[in-house]
Amino acid sequence: MPILPLHGHEALRARLADLADAGTLPATILLHGPAGIGKQRVALWLGQRLLCDRTSRPCGACQHCRLALDLQHPDLRWFFPHERIKGDNDPPSDEVDERYLADVAERREASGLYARPDGSMAIYKYTAKPLTALAAKSPALAKRKVFVIGDAERMVPQASSPETANAVLKLLEEPAANTTFILTSSTIAFRLSPLPDVAMRTLLAEPAVASAVPNESQETLLAMASGALGALIGGEGRREAVGRARLLLAAADGGRETMLKAAFGAGSAKARGAFRETLEALLVLLRERARIATTSGDVATAMRALRAIPVVEEAKTATEVNAIPQLLALDVMRAVAGER
Repeated sequence: MPILPLHGHEALRARLADLADAGTLPATILLHGPAGIGKQRVALWLGQRLLCDRTSRPCGACQHCRLALDLQHPDLRWFFPHERIKGDNDPPSDEVDERYLADVAERREASGLYARPDGSMAIYKYTAKPLTALAAKSPALAKRKVFVIGDAERMVPQASSPETANAVLKLLEEPAANTTFILTSSTIAFRLSPLPDVAMRTLLAEPAVASAVPNESQETLLAMASGALGALIGGEGRREAVGRARLLLAAADGGRETMLKAAFGAGSAKARGAFRETLEALLVLLRERARIATTSGDVATAMRALRAIPVVEEAKTATEVNAIPQLLALDVMRAVAGER
């Protein structure tokens, strides 16, 4: 199954295409921007364009394009954070490569959609082995090779020979003439801007996307994403955060006793991360409530929602210190109810 088409980032794509056509595209490129905005998808698009052998690139129809869109082109390799391989700290190169191919296959089955890697995932130094081995080989099918390294800031040291780390640096600093490295997260940086609403709406209409994001209205999803589709993809965690935020809103509308019960179940001090996600979802819901209330002429409800937003922002900041989620939740609900 091909990965989803690339939407948006037209200006950046035009700039990269001009550099490639002029033969001045750097051999090592860094794309940076907010998480979930599509940096790795742009990198894969650029890889496809560099491998395409037609006049109008990427054509989407030639063998190179078809294989690239299926994430199966032997000369377009994608490396990104994954769970550490258990056991040996220095696993064989072929084992590491097989692991990455399996991880890429999982992303292919999901049409190229994936959640942000969690804190246990990284690009370990043992990844340098297959990277250096592949970089040393001639292209298998195209005239050049392209390596995409996603979330490159997650490259971490490993207890192994220092020669391995030096090999990675040498690859990036002095890549072969027929090799391009595209890092997302050091030579030139192209910043990606948030996707406009029209591109986001097109993406949200894709069946694969609809099944991967929370079951919310399109307007709510647009507000939650802020132009970054990947911000919506996170499995049950994000859906649960939206659900918890809705409970807080409902409790705020239900009176003092309901608010106290909801605050008691808001979470422990050890769950500040989940509570912060709840507050982020609550901000989106409050903005949506204010918009709907304004449209319907309910000025009082709109004003309460708008006045509660800075209180929620303060609560988010407080989660970074030793604040108690239950007290923060009560304070937030009181603001939503118009009691402060």
